[in-house]
Amino acid sequence: MASEQVDSIQAAIAGEIRLLDREVRSSAVLMGELMDPEFTEIGASGRLWDRTSLITSISQDPDPSEAPIAVSDMAGRLLAPGIVHLTYVSDYNGRRVRRSSIWRHSEQGWRLYFHQGTLSLH
Repeated sequence: MASEQVDSIQAAIAGEIRLLDREVRSSAVLMGELMDPEFTEIGASGRLWDRTSLITSISQDPDPSEAPIAVSDMAGRLLAPGIVHLTYVSDYNGRRVRRSSIWRHSEQGWRLYFHQGTLSLH
């Protein structure tokens, strides 16, 4: 695997892990730095989110005692220069969700462009 490909995938993985961090999730500013202006998400509930509504929902009223989000099976693939697709499984208080993210590189660095979560029965 070429160095540029590895570096791109690692940058996207680092961004995804940061977005799952409690400190980042409690800050609209920190979340905004990692999310593309054109960001959209299809949540595990089926709800369609835009950047502003998701940042507002997640960053308001954070619970400092909430358990961290566990991540497994993280994998990445460079789809094109500046575009990385990540897949992984998250586990939060026993709720397992298969996740898919698309990260896009811009002048501001790597930012989350699209995310989808699907509840996992296994």
